[in-house]
Amino acid sequence: MYKQIIRPILFLFDPEKVHYFSFSFIRVLHCIPFVGRIIRKLYSSQDPALASEFFGIRFPNPVGLAAGFDKDAKLYKELSNFGFGFIEIGTVTPKPQGGNSKPRLFRLKKDTGIINRMGFNNEGVVAAAKRLKRNKNIIIGGNIGKNKTTPNENAQEDYLICFDALFDVVDYFVVNVSSPNTPNLRDLQEKEPLTALLNVLQKRNNSKSKRKPILLKIAPDLTDTQLSDIIEIVATTKIDGVIATNTTLSRNGLQSHSALTQQAGGLSGKPLTNRSTEVIRYLHTQSKGAFPIIGVGGIHTPDDAKEKLAAGASLIQLYTGFVYEGPSIVTKINSKLVLS
Repeated sequence: MYKQIIRPILFLFDPEKVHYFSFSFIRVLHCIPFVGRIIRKLYSSQDPALASEFFGIRFPNPVGLAAGFDKDAKLYKELSNFGFGFIEIGTVTPKPQGGNSKPRLFRLKKDTGIINRMGFNNEGVVAAAKRLKRNKNIIIGGNIGKNKTTPNENAQEDYLICFDALFDVVDYFVVNVSSPNTPNLRDLQEKEPLTALLNVLQKRNNSKSKRKPILLKIAPDLTDTQLSDIIEIVATTKIDGVIATNTTLSRNGLQSHSALTQQAGGLSGKPLTNRSTEVIRYLHTQSKGAFPIIGVGGIHTPDDAKEKLAAGASLIQLYTGFVYEGPSIVTKINSKLVLS
């Protein structure tokens, strides 16, 4: 019903307005008695065969919601009822920021993709942390970044502020230096600044009574040499894993109108499927499986999910696939994995 009726109607309107409308609709729906329980019964996957443990966390199933969907931790409880094994909030920054000017979200329907240049729009880490204090048993990842106005030489301070604010309310951290929508942010992926940043976060992490896993989210546009550097950096800094990948700047092979494809921003969805899998496979093979990888990028079918896992991903995340395929995609993937 979603793809035949609901999606065509939603896709008639501005993507960002539809996003906020959908948020409000899900929230209102869950205010009706027993609706949340019914949704959870319809979509949740409880099969113990789906459970797994990575970096000290036991996941009920391997399908998570990627960062960017619930930036401010406003809807994580309701979204978890659609069967996700974990929810990643953010990217959050120390100070609230409005993000880039609108329009900043574009559907590429012919390519089953989305271009976004949102620019880390969020209400700030303190607001997100306050909401997460109400969480009881949902596995939450905290995706952290720097404010647009913070120069790269001061970026470490921003990441530390976010790290400290979220430490008691998230289960793992994701260091986002790979978004293409904050000027010069991707420069932090270079070997020297990235190693320094991760070492600073690890030092703070190790000073806690019980440390939290730290993962690094990388761009799909890195060369093999840069990916090899990432493997070395993970070993050197002793972080817990990698999320592969963020959105891409590539526009190769797109079928949509040039007015859309030439929009600035990061591309997600099916055009990213193969490249993200290539990155996962390279990291897994070259590192000899030295660290867990969360695979994200162009997962729209159960077979897409299986390919990511076969390439070396330990867990997977959805974003654009959730938008295009609807909430049933989570159940379909988990059901296929149980039968595999």
